[in-house]
Amino acid sequence: MTYVLIPGAGGSADYWHLLTAELSRHGHDSVAVDLPADDDTAALPEYADIVRAAIGDRSEVVLVAQSLGAFTAPLVADDPRVATVVLVNPMIPAPGETPGQWWEATGQARARTAYALAEGRTPSDDVDLTVDFLHDVPAPVVDRLMAAEPRGESEAVFVQPNPLRRWPDVPTRVVTGRDDRFFPADFQRRLARERLGVDVDLLPGGHLLALSQPARLARQVLSYR
Repeated sequence: MTYVLIPGAGGSADYWHLLTAELSRHGHDSVAVDLPADDDTAALPEYADIVRAAIGDRSEVVLVAQSLGAFTAPLVADDPRVATVVLVNPMIPAPGETPGQWWEATGQARARTAYALAEGRTPSDDVDLTVDFLHDVPAPVVDRLMAAEPRGESEAVFVQPNPLRRWPDVPTRVVTGRDDRFFPADFQRRLARERLGVDVDLLPGGHLLALSQPARLARQVLSYR
């Protein structure tokens, strides 16, 4: 069984470096996909083609998709080589919905504000990398992340049509960070039930579980075998 890892916004395969090490330690092959997030002509169909190419001639593949990667995963999951899809703190899409439409359609901003207030933090419409994403990531990992060339995300991914017409008939699991400040756990739980009819599996940690809890995430992903 091979684990094909789809990153979130920014498209960097390096996001998965700690998880690939954990999977290898458990004796499993993995492929971290690098997506052309800086290519203004690349959108979801191009991302899906790159993931299919990464699968190559492998069989019994588990797709693991982080956040925005949940928009790419179902476009590949109809491939007979894909056995399971694992979504981590995901943007779960509705058929035909673009990533740009997802925010308002799901009520993410309201959920994020409510969670900040519940935690005693001052809500903000702005995204603060340290507050929203890195609050539980170990300092050495943060240093490595901050030393890398920053990568944004192509606007095309957010606005070009999403060819998804229905969720593929493949077992799909959702892993949720209990302490995710960007996509709060209750918000993720509601979305998983409404859009996939599944319950989430809760892990301690924030939005970047592969960086803050790689060992726990590896064990959770491997449990789906």
